[in-house]
Amino acid sequence: MYLGIDCGTQGTKALLLDAHSGRVLGQGSANHELISGPNGRREQETEQWTSAFEKATAAALVEAGVDGRTVLGIGVSGQQHGLVMLDAEGQVLRPAKLWCDTESANENQRLLDWLGGEQGSLERFGVVIAPGYTVSKLLWMKEQHPQLFERIAHVLLPHDYLNYWLTGRYISEYGDASGTGYFNVRTRLWDFDILRYVDSTGRLEAALPELIESDQPVGRLRPELAKRLGLNPKAIVSSGGGDNMMGAIGTGNISPGAITMSLGTSGTLYAYTDQPRISPQPSVATFCSSSGGWLPLICTMSLTNANGAIRDLLQIDLEQFNALAAKAPIGAEGVTMLPFLNGERVPALPQATASLHGLTADNLTRANLCRAVIEGVTFGLRYGLDLLRESRIRSQRIQLIGGGAKSPLWRQMVADMMATPVVCTTHSEAAALGGAIQAAWCHARQSDPHASLEDLCERCVSIDEATALEPSAKATDAYEQAYRHYRQLVIAMYGQ
Repeated sequence: MYLGIDCGTQGTKALLLDAHSGRVLGQGSANHELISGPNGRREQETEQWTSAFEKATAAALVEAGVDGRTVLGIGVSGQQHGLVMLDAEGQVLRPAKLWCDTESANENQRLLDWLGGEQGSLERFGVVIAPGYTVSKLLWMKEQHPQLFERIAHVLLPHDYLNYWLTGRYISEYGDASGTGYFNVRTRLWDFDILRYVDSTGRLEAALPELIESDQPVGRLRPELAKRLGLNPKAIVSSGGGDNMMGAIGTGNISPGAITMSLGTSGTLYAYTDQPRISPQPSVATFCSSSGGWLPLICTMSLTNANGAIRDLLQIDLEQFNALAAKAPIGAEGVTMLPFLNGERVPALPQATASLHGLTADNLTRANLCRAVIEGVTFGLRYGLDLLRESRIRSQRIQLIGGGAKSPLWRQMVADMMATPVVCTTHSEAAALGGAIQAAWCHARQSDPHASLEDLCERCVSIDEATALEPSAKATDAYEQAYRHYRQLVIAMYGQ
């Protein structure tokens, strides 16, 4: 039995997996709160993550009806790009800045200028740094909180921090490290030069964690924590990884030919390659995977968070929101929303704001507003899919995960808009499942160096064919017209 943890923006999910049968035995969850402020500030207290970890794990154990002392391994998935800073005693210095924080957009532009622009960043790292990446947060920290900056002894990503909390060790792995902005995805090594540009004292490079392979363990549970959590003190903690990397494992996306689309707080699209095929498109991030390869990926910052904002505005619940959206026609009778409530990452518009277009006295309805926001965020993913396709990435079917994938209306919209069949995996919490599968792989590798991740995924990942949908030619044509109008608006307002 293995425990998979997914620490996301909105909450933490826990999942218990019987890796022999491939059955999920129990699940649990606990919510997080977001600290929001002006200029795109988005932060969280790390204590929320550890508290949610305990609550979600306890709930999963209760649902499974099992003794946590039989758990053999733990795999942690975390929201990418976040900055957690610790002092020499291992104490957190301030709330973690998250992936969706755009407060350091100006610092990111200065770093890009130093690198020689997007092309210089691509040549150096294999990715183009974006405001959400960790490196600009460090420069922001140095300039906004210099006294705290001088106390930095350890720089960790969110999942690295949870692994530290579990084991007491400062470790990172290649997949999550890919999104820091100070890591070379081709060589799989830290890039110290950009950190020396941020701070010439060498403090930051000394604060970086050790890098390990995806199938290697971080360590074992701290005995006092194992006792508190009711878990096996001999349980191995695997390397874990970023949420997208763990989601790839949890959907079996570990060999060429599959595309996974996540409809969560943010929207992501990714595929697997066995070589670092760096896309000339700056918006395609060719991250390392947490399964030994690479994961060409695009991420939009606007997805269910934008839907939630409209729900809050109209004071309706999710069921009412979906019912209203279903009443409106494709194209929402001419209402188009650019849903950039907190800027956008793909396309790279960190300073953008949201806007509604095409409103008239006749089409300003609750139904059209609901439809327009779903279409607007999905158009962003369509733009990303086009970028992946320009990089010669193909798939016969898109696998959907995340909370939004539970909506039949949204699934059909994705199939029609992308002109590609879609299907959901049986377990929508793919990142937590991926963490559990990776933990099982790591545990197996301790006694068998050739233990296969492919075999584990084949046993533990399944497709829910009842959710499969085909695109409608008529709807695809209608969405194509609406999408072209959306792109014209984005280009007219922002030039890209």
